[in-house]
Amino acid sequence: MSKTYSQAVKESPEFMHFQVDFAKCMNELKQYYDLLLSGSYEAPADLMTQVNDMIKPGQTTVDFFDMLHNTRSSDDSVYAHCVNVALISRMIGKWLKYPVEELDTLTLAGLLHDIGKTKIPSEVLNKQEKLTDEEFALMCSHSQLSFDILNPLPIDAHIKYAALMHHERCDGSGYPNHYTTDEIDDCAHLIAIADVYDAMTAARAYRAPLCPFQVIAEFEKDGLQKYKPKFILTFLQHIASTYQNNHVLLSDGRAANIVLLNQNRLSKPLVQLDNGDCLDLATSDLYISAII
Repeated sequence: MSKTYSQAVKESPEFMHFQVDFAKCMNELKQYYDLLLSGSYEAPADLMTQVNDMIKPGQTTVDFFDMLHNTRSSDDSVYAHCVNVALISRMIGKWLKYPVEELDTLTLAGLLHDIGKTKIPSEVLNKQEKLTDEEFALMCSHSQLSFDILNPLPIDAHIKYAALMHHERCDGSGYPNHYTTDEIDDCAHLIAIADVYDAMTAARAYRAPLCPFQVIAEFEKDGLQKYKPKFILTFLQHIASTYQNNHVLLSDGRAANIVLLNQNRLSKPLVQLDNGDCLDLATSDLYISAII
């Protein structure tokens, strides 16, 4: 029996090295959180170096996201999520051609954006069932808690605003302050995209991780008015382009290759079935359910 795409990735030497580096980085982040929560502060030079080193020179975008998508478990911790968001945010910054200093700010913002979750009781944070209204309100308080922890520290203000605003949305539907586009810090705009992408591609107790194209479809459905257009369009175009020519599984169980992206519906490319027939998913109810 041939290996699945995911199995092949997980058996590669590159993935095994990535797993080790990721575990080290996660442990370093936990220690850094403990330091900040104790009221101490020091520049996280070692932590930043570890994160930056995980994006290898010459590494393709598909290699990078394959590493992230396969470093998963259904009980990913706050620390794992924050490392993921930092890595994805830095990659978005690279696509936007940010200078190194701004990339570093964006990366640290990703690492620290959810530090307030350490103040949420574990029985609420890790609850598998639907949260009560009171528990949901408590969970939503984490962005304000994150800001309150970071605000006294001598770090870039963009990092503090990213913690406060990463659940705000351009149409005012976010929280905690229902800010709209121009009121939201650009760093927070970017962290928000990375945060949502990581959450949707992660496994959950109640569902399997979503395929990147399913996530693109979710962003297309309501994301274009919720996220800053320049940022979300850059992100979606790069994610979709990452899997150009990949072998995929359609929602009806048939396999196909992605032939051509549809710039108006990035989640619905033109595909070629294994029997040679071409199918324009934009004119079909079918969708891509997995990368194989």
